[in-house]
Amino acid sequence: MKKLLVIVFIFSLFLSAPSWAEDNAKKEDLSALSGANNIFSGDKDASFLTEDEIPTGAKFLPLPPHPGEDAFYNDWRRYEWGKTMRDTERGKLAAEDAIHTLEYFSEIYSAPFNMKISKENTPEIYALLDRLLATTRLCNQKSKGRLMRIRPFVQFHEPTPVPEDEERLSTNSSYPSGHTTMGWAIALVLSEINPARQDEILQRGYEYGESRVIVGFHYQSDVDHARIITSALINRLHANKDFTQQLEKAKAEFLNKQAKL
Repeated sequence: MKKLLVIVFIFSLFLSAPSWAEDNAKKEDLSALSGANNIFSGDKDASFLTEDEIPTGAKFLPLPPHPGEDAFYNDWRRYEWGKTMRDTERGKLAAEDAIHTLEYFSEIYSAPFNMKISKENTPEIYALLDRLLATTRLCNQKSKGRLMRIRPFVQFHEPTPVPEDEERLSTNSSYPSGHTTMGWAIALVLSEINPARQDEILQRGYEYGESRVIVGFHYQSDVDHARIITSALINRLHANKDFTQQLEKAKAEFLNKQAKL
């Protein structure tokens, strides 16, 4: 069985070889992708950090695996696994997780957080997440400027469960996963505000990243490396006065509302 999988894997790489050649040819500055249609454009005014203050993933993370390397075989296997999940309830959730607005994050984290997160109900937490997302978008813009990695659905010339995003994201680097950066950052911060629910919050954050593998917009290594970059980003944020002050306001708000439940 393993031998058959290897043969299929090699055949798949052969078919997608032109895309990888294109990938290597596009290792260029992606600043041109930071226009209005780029979902990873950072709001520099709202971000807690400047671009220079954001950790530079290129200095501590390796490049994503190249076809033919053992690590890429794992990426391919996870991509194939993702396709088997698409017609399940998990697959439906993965398609919904393509949304990356503050409103959507507030909705999906409310249950694991065990409190409704909204501008009206938790204004300080909401304000914290708003600026946090702006910071992660700036982080994504910086991280994706390292190289242009072709996304799986483009690499293998296959459709996704989110067709409305395909054209726009086909020219945006797969590495690292911007959605994962946003979702994991929120999970880390919310689990700090409500440590009693950390496992439930982190589980949803982990699922949000894996959703990108299921829908075929990211390889597993894109998601894994995004979590590492995000952890470094959150660590850096704790050295930022504006962030720590807003975090304390959010914690106080949570404790106050929890006491009234």
